[in-house]
Amino acid sequence: MAIRNLSNLRPPKRANEKKKRVGRGMGSGMGKTATRGTKGQGSRSGSSLMRGFEGGQMPLHRRLPKRGFNNIFRTEYTVVSLDRISEVLAKAPGTELTLEALTQHGLLRKKDGLVKVLNNGKLSGPVTIHAHKFSKTAQEAIEKAGGKAILIGGAAA
Repeated sequence: MAIRNLSNLRPPKRANEKKKRVGRGMGSGMGKTATRGTKGQGSRSGSSLMRGFEGGQMPLHRRLPKRGFNNIFRTEYTVVSLDRISEVLAKAPGTELTLEALTQHGLLRKKDGLVKVLNNGKLSGPVTIHAHKFSKTAQEAIEKAGGKAILIGGAAA
């Protein structure tokens, strides 16, 4: 790389381009119609089209078929499997896994989300896990390994 001095200094690309000033007369280079074009809905003052508007044509989101049912009241859980928990136990052999500990070890992204533990894999040792929900087989596997499955919020498993 060349040595920098005053003779070879250059501003970053596009740093010296002037801001587009619309509606400031003929001297701006964008006079008369102020870059709106002539005639039509977009050239009028106060014009703002709704999202997805296609000039009166049936919009794409209304032309496409809708399938299924979206339950807006569903409760979504972040799923944590037992094999991921056993990986965490191998690295840091703590016997208590709260929501903060799960987040700290990278098993959860959202701190305020609901957590469900599933039985995928085997546990290497006893562990106490705090979660909002456990599958029956996961709860049995945790207790079989000598640990505890503690429900948060008093919800039934």
